Amino acid sequence: MQKNIKLPSNRNFGIVFFIVFLIIALWPILKQNEIRIWSLIISFIFFVLGLINSKLLAPLNKLWFKFGILLGNIIAPIVMGIVFFLVVTPTGLIMRFFRKDILKLKKNSSDSYWINKDNTNSSMRNQF
Repeated sequence: MQKNIKLPSNRNFGIVFFIVFLIIALWPILKQNEIRIWSLIISFIFFVLGLINSKLLAPLNKLWFKFGILLGNIIAPIVMGIVFFLVVTPTGLIMRFFRKDILKLKKNSSDSYWINKDNTNSSMRNQF
């Protein structure tokens, strides 16, 4: 884990949580229910503290950041494992089934594994 990662600003943290709690407050309107007043109050507290870039948000910002790092350390290996077992493993099994050796890893009886190139008139000026 890197130690020199910079925390986001308290202003951004306050505004993001203002939006999150505002959505929580106004979500019941979609189902013709009442607004959640507690969430609306918390939302405006975060908005005011975010606008003035208050130092009161620093501990919450640091805690939220550490929570994000913890989630990243847990979720990233799980997602990579799922990708590996759902994409890479089936591709390898299909390639084995059709006896494909794209990387030319199988042993052969030749003296060298060097691959001779057909076109010897290539120029380094137009590589692509």
